[in-house]
Amino acid sequence: MDLHKSPAPTARGPVPATELRCSDADRDRIADILRDALAEGRLTAEEHAERVEGVLNAKTVGELDLFVRDLPAAHARRPTAAYAPPGRPAPGTVPAEPDANVVAVFSSAMRKGRWRPGRRLHAYAIFGSVEIDLSEAIFEYQQVVIKAISVFGDVTIRVPENITLRGTGGAVLGNFEVSPLDSGEQNAPVVHVDGLAVLGNVEARPKRGKLVADILDRVSDKVDKALRRHLDR
Repeated sequence: MDLHKSPAPTARGPVPATELRCSDADRDRIADILRDALAEGRLTAEEHAERVEGVLNAKTVGELDLFVRDLPAAHARRPTAAYAPPGRPAPGTVPAEPDANVVAVFSSAMRKGRWRPGRRLHAYAIFGSVEIDLSEAIFEYQQVVIKAISVFGDVTIRVPENITLRGTGGAVLGNFEVSPLDSGEQNAPVVHVDGLAVLGNVEARPKRGKLVADILDRVSDKVDKALRRHLDR
């Protein structure tokens, strides 16, 4: 082999995207667009055959684009990104006043079982402990805000593991810890925890094995059974 006949490439700037070598996957993508255009009546059979032949012989991405540049599918928007859970509720969406307060002063207080949290809940633990267990709650609102204040106390929040959980807060000689969750379900509840711990603890995390869907299914089953009993009378 005569190396003098194959000189090393000279340094150049970045290669334009249209000059990049196309792959088989690129050819398949263009062929799919042409096939759909034929089915929609945008191309005749002869035009389709001619363009497919050109696609098979194309060497670069730019050459491939020439065969579909007059077709709407080639200019369609790319699929949108996966669903992202909503951020904090917009001002005015959640009332400033809480639907309920859970207070423990030199004592303990809890909310658990099948209960219906409102849009806003305030929890105060002063030399005491508060437990907010949402793992079996019936969510009537998609967004729930929990304000948790702990002074020489503990506020513990448990949620189903298939919801979205967010937290904003801090601690002074204490601990503020929220384990973020991201649900892939667009209609899943979103719990926002705003907290402050002063020589105390505020903690929010999922309760393993507890799912909102499971709870809703059980509630639906009970409603159906009650309705059947009523109709059978």
